[in-house]
Amino acid sequence: MSTENEGTAVPPAPSAPPPPADAPAASAPQGAHPGSAPAAGDPYGPPASQVHHDPGESTSAPDPSWPPPPPSTPAYGGDGGAGHGAAGQGWGGGGWGAGWGAAHQQPAPKNGRGRGGLVAAVLAAALVAGGLGGGLGYTLARENDSGGSTTVSAGTTGGNVKRDPGTVAAVAAAALPSTVTIEAASSSGEGGTGTGFVFDKQGHIVTNNHVVADAVDGGNLSATFPDGKKYEAEVVGNAQGYDVAVIKLKNAPSDLKPLTLGNSDDVAVGDSTIAIGAPFGLSNTVTTGIISAKNRPVASSDGSGDKASYMSALQTDASINPGNSGGPLLDAQGNVIGINSAIQSTSNGGFGTGQAGSIGLGFAIPINQAKYVAQELIENGKPVYAKIGASVSLEATTNGAKITEQGVGGTEPVDPGGPADEAGLKPGDVITKLDDRVIDSGPTLIGEIWTHKPGDEVTITYERGGKERTTELTLGSRVGDS
Repeated sequence: MSTENEGTAVPPAPSAPPPPADAPAASAPQGAHPGSAPAAGDPYGPPASQVHHDPGESTSAPDPSWPPPPPSTPAYGGDGGAGHGAAGQGWGGGGWGAGWGAAHQQPAPKNGRGRGGLVAAVLAAALVAGGLGGGLGYTLARENDSGGSTTVSAGTTGGNVKRDPGTVAAVAAAALPSTVTIEAASSSGEGGTGTGFVFDKQGHIVTNNHVVADAVDGGNLSATFPDGKKYEAEVVGNAQGYDVAVIKLKNAPSDLKPLTLGNSDDVAVGDSTIAIGAPFGLSNTVTTGIISAKNRPVASSDGSGDKASYMSALQTDASINPGNSGGPLLDAQGNVIGINSAIQSTSNGGFGTGQAGSIGLGFAIPINQAKYVAQELIENGKPVYAKIGASVSLEATTNGAKITEQGVGGTEPVDPGGPADEAGLKPGDVITKLDDRVIDSGPTLIGEIWTHKPGDEVTITYERGGKERTTELTLGSRVGDS
């Protein structure tokens, strides 16, 4: 679906109907004419159920290694330029949803009869009412003030109005100076536009990995603030699996004001949200909505088909489009509760762009997870992932995450001596819960594992031979995306 409002002519408003024959004709004032994926993989690795499989598509054994096999459909939703044509996806019909993209036909303009006629009639009525009111006002003014004007001016307007804390305008005014529009390009010049926000006073900016991926190896990277000041930047670290990256401004100013980070665990469905970004390159755009769901399992890719990212996302209906990626999702107090990363789309974009627009299903990485990842990238330059050490099926099911009977390339489905092995899990076990979170598939399990840190103890509920069992498991770790 695309925002296809470009190039569509607005039909001219029809002229107002003539006054009734028995009504006195009033001369109109001059100028007032009214008419003018892979099938299986390690929970660290990527699930295949994030992609929409064609009927009859075969699946292969899981691959616990990294990088994962390429997903079949693009999925990231952030790049405002031509470099990425992908979109985020949630669960769609028949599996993980679709990518950025598919066509949205512009509705045909309505004819002049219908709404246009009604508007013309309303205009005519307004003119008549205006004439009556004007005549009455003139009479009263003449009786009470023979020489004064009858116009009334507002005491304050526009920028002179003081916005109360908590209003969208006040939150936006406070947050905008700490957001940047990011331009990333590879050495060959390919790239696009995304968003980021100030993480600390040292000049670190947090954004999505797919926003800066083109500039990781010898590309060009810059960040522009709303006041027009532009800074060259460099990638400090990027986590492809989490879709989080940190860049650092060169010659960063001393007056940087980091955005306040909230607690994404405390967010409730129905809470107000404010998104800031550069949709389709339109910098410093503010949109509003609510949290429409939590813990939404989402898989997305950068459109190249190489790797996928997974999140247990905050879902929002705030309008998010290509170019919003990496921007902050704020609560009503202006605290960052997530990083806008992907959208669900029903079709391919129009006008040959290959990009689609918002249909009210946007997904953000919870800030509690993103904060941990960002701090790891700043300290070590590489991401650290939690894992259970077992390969699970990535088929789109609703029964749980099944540990596969065999690994890929001769590997064991359960790593000997790994967390799953020590917890007593075996091939064929179906994991149905991680702590109190219901697990309905491999992708859901991966997203939930990655909300935790290595060393965390979790309770695994699983089925074996038709009987439900539980076990305690200490999550292991893996460093880097390779």
